[in-house]
Amino acid sequence: MAVMFGADALEGVIGMRDAIDLVEWMARHEAAGRTFVSPRLTTRFEGGWMRMMFAADYESGYAATKAFHMIEGVGVRYIVSLYRLADGELLAMLDGRLITDLRTGAASGVAARRVYIGEPVTVALIGSGHQARTQLESLASVYSVQSAVVFSPTREHREKFAHDMTARLELPVAAAESAEAAVRNANVVVTATSSVSGEPVVRGEWLDRCRLLCAVGSTRPQSVEIDTRCFGRAALVLLDSEHAAEEAGDLQNAIKAGAAPASKCQSLAQLAAGEVSVPMEDMVLFKSVGTALQDLALSIQYFEMLGELPHYSRVAELGSLKQPVSGPPRP
Repeated sequence: MAVMFGADALEGVIGMRDAIDLVEWMARHEAAGRTFVSPRLTTRFEGGWMRMMFAADYESGYAATKAFHMIEGVGVRYIVSLYRLADGELLAMLDGRLITDLRTGAASGVAARRVYIGEPVTVALIGSGHQARTQLESLASVYSVQSAVVFSPTREHREKFAHDMTARLELPVAAAESAEAAVRNANVVVTATSSVSGEPVVRGEWLDRCRLLCAVGSTRPQSVEIDTRCFGRAALVLLDSEHAAEEAGDLQNAIKAGAAPASKCQSLAQLAAGEVSVPMEDMVLFKSVGTALQDLALSIQYFEMLGELPHYSRVAELGSLKQPVSGPPRP
């Protein structure tokens, strides 16, 4: 019988450093040609939309689907289904919100591990939701972060983020009055917004000190977080999906403008496998749209750690799947 894990059951089981290791482990399988990832299927219906993803890892013998849907005025719900490839048996169903947050932060950690910064690390975050929190947690697990600053349009949100993350990570986090003010003096910049606008929230001319830019919020053609000059300034552009150019509006704009030629775009999988030469001084841009392989990597670990426990030998309550999840959708 398949086991089911709600959000409460998953909370705290996998730490961020372990999550980075797991995403990197899966990326190496991808680089070796031992995985499969399908294009996303997105369909709209009256009052909302549904998106579905699939990935298989031939090395570990598992596959997973992730489905998530949005109901207007309510929010987004995620669920991951884990299968055994040998016989197709459904092994587990897992609440996908924490998995999504954790693996997205972890993917940036895989990139950050290979981008050397030879000065005190200062992080700027644009966005104050779940994704921004795991991004900062991931970066703080890779670098010795000296300080961080956050901007989001709602003052209460950015101030709460600064207060909460200062306490959680024991490093000073301040709230900025604008996106430009946040990123001007940072050498690591993260965009993790819910913007669906064609107007960028970060511009390349603000990034004089930036060594690593992680753009993780724009995952739809109509969404633009960073402008084409950001891509133009980067010596290396890392992509975590072969389908990224079909999905992210800011990347599409950069390709059309000639700011992201194939010659400077490499995959996160190639990076994890040691096949990418990372510049020692110039800016590196990590454009993340998220993949079901990343979801699969964490789901395998959750199942192997929790699936055989007596407490979960029967179907458990699906926790937060019963509750709307507020905030921006993340693939």
